[in-house]
Amino acid sequence: MKTLGLLITLLLMTLAPDDITTDSVHEFTLTDIDGNKISLHEFEGKVLLIVNTASECGYTPQYEGLQDLYAKYKDDGLVILGFPANNFGGQEPGTDEEIKQFCKVNYDVSFPMFSKISVKGNDQHPLFTYLTTAKNPNFTGEIKWNFEKFVVGKNGTLKHRFRSDVEPKSDEILRAIETELNS
Repeated sequence: MKTLGLLITLLLMTLAPDDITTDSVHEFTLTDIDGNKISLHEFEGKVLLIVNTASECGYTPQYEGLQDLYAKYKDDGLVILGFPANNFGGQEPGTDEEIKQFCKVNYDVSFPMFSKISVKGNDQHPLFTYLTTAKNPNFTGEIKWNFEKFVVGKNGTLKHRFRSDVEPKSDEILRAIETELNS
């Protein structure tokens, strides 16, 4: 079964964005920061907050707000998924082990973190192709910087999207998360 998921992911990586027809993040399998393959199907029935992260960014202190959100809502069904990316100004130069250590030591991050990936450009991971092209009430298009946030409903579809400058504990994000948790 893991081999099938890997083959599907590899196939999706060869397709142009217009060829990706997935309608759920649950269809993707990725590598976590410890090197384990994780099917996002494992999070079916949970509300996800997916964030592209970086350790040397002006928005890096948002890790604290993300961890606070996770601690507050994880028992209600919220899972935050962090995806380190080095696409913006080289602000995530570290290895997975260095990123993991940085997040633990500086922000006591306990939510799931994934292996560093690309969130834009020719090597954009298919998950982020889906997230940047899926319909939602906010906006679509390329990720502009680190710490963009995507709220995904229990069924795996994109519900809301927020730019980097929207703080994790802002009223807009809290409202979006609470609405999805109560749906």
